[in-house]
Amino acid sequence: MTDQSERPAAPADRAPGGAAGPARTPAPAETAARGRALLRTVALDLFTLERNPLPRLSRPRWLAWLPHAAVVYVAVLFAFLTTEQMSNSYQVTGGWPLVAALASGGSILLALFRPVAAWWLALLAAGLVATHIHDHVGEGQSWPWPANGMIAFAVVLLLVALRVPPRVTVVVVTVPVVLTALAEALLQPKHSESFVLSVLLLFGFVGLLGYALRATRLARTKLAEQETLTEEERAQRTLLEERSRIARELHDVVAHHMSVISIQAQVAPHLVENPSEELKENLAGIRENALEALTELRRVLGVLRSEHPDDAANPHHPQPTLAELDGLVDNVRGAGLTVTTEIAGVRRPLAPGVELTAYRIVQEALSNCLRHAPGSQVEVGVAYGPHELLLCIANSAPTRPAPPSQGAGHGLLGMRERAGMLGGELAAGPRPGGGYEVSAVLPMDPVTQKG
Repeated sequence: MTDQSERPAAPADRAPGGAAGPARTPAPAETAARGRALLRTVALDLFTLERNPLPRLSRPRWLAWLPHAAVVYVAVLFAFLTTEQMSNSYQVTGGWPLVAALASGGSILLALFRPVAAWWLALLAAGLVATHIHDHVGEGQSWPWPANGMIAFAVVLLLVALRVPPRVTVVVVTVPVVLTALAEALLQPKHSESFVLSVLLLFGFVGLLGYALRATRLARTKLAEQETLTEEERAQRTLLEERSRIARELHDVVAHHMSVISIQAQVAPHLVENPSEELKENLAGIRENALEALTELRRVLGVLRSEHPDDAANPHHPQPTLAELDGLVDNVRGAGLTVTTEIAGVRRPLAPGVELTAYRIVQEALSNCLRHAPGSQVEVGVAYGPHELLLCIANSAPTRPAPPSQGAGHGLLGMRERAGMLGGELAAGPRPGGGYEVSAVLPMDPVTQKG
């Protein structure tokens, strides 16, 4: 059943000109309309057969169906007790004790799936019991509720209050209490004792308990949803930040090469004796196109550049390459890790994007080792193949507990984003003998690989 207990507040009354005026007392017609709307809403909530199953326990999983099993057991127990009490304590004969037992136990079972319908059935069962024991009430016996009947109805109330809005809980608790008071005032047998106060206390307590448990469950559900949303937003933000960083670095690389093209096109005519006018025009066109492309590139990607002069993405700072790998490893060693490096293949300059991506992947992997595996042994492997660059950063199990990390915890997203941008692949996961490993395959010529 849809929870409609929360409704938006009505807008504040405003004086002419938009300023908030003094609070206006609702007119009687408006109050009556609101009352009718509330009654209509409650009536719709009470006269519904909508399915609303009892939630399972989330933890531990092997006890997920324990509440349902307990309810089935209680239903069978009270069906048996109803028959016994009507037959032995009140001396009711015939098939009515069995009918009342089936209605009482069935209402508890029905409350597992359709709580409001179960409440109506339990109310019908209570009326059936009260009608047939009325002429059999002895000295000190209760009416209209036998002891076990009152408890069985309280079980149904609890199952209903766990899943309906508070306004419906108030109604389903109030109705049986009022009916009990009316029955005792008008039809109470001579020898029976009054139980209206006991009914009020028991049903009121059960209603409050159900409301509290329901509110706690809803709060936990909202908290879990919010935590999930927060985690997704954090991952998305980290990914966007990494993409912005890549865009800034891409701007640096492309802008550098476009500037070189422009300068070479400008200088080329001076390197040839008696260049033809056609050659001069072509070179001038190349330079003009390069300058135009450079202007457009700065216009589109320049907004992503950091305004801080100390930022590593500043144009005055050259982008790192694998030639600076030794310095990176030395810094990590100085922080307390034992790092060994191994270079395989012919070490040679690569495309700027590949160099930068490889450096960033190694840098992030070593940073993760510092944060999450203090005291471990780290191996950094770089293999130059004929068409691909292979990276492997592996660490052993840490020798001491890792301090709590304050980072976003999504460094792998950035590494995968960088590798995917070049058409490469990255894999990360725990090692069989303990520790962790990050490996990447980057194409030597990203443009050729992509095409």
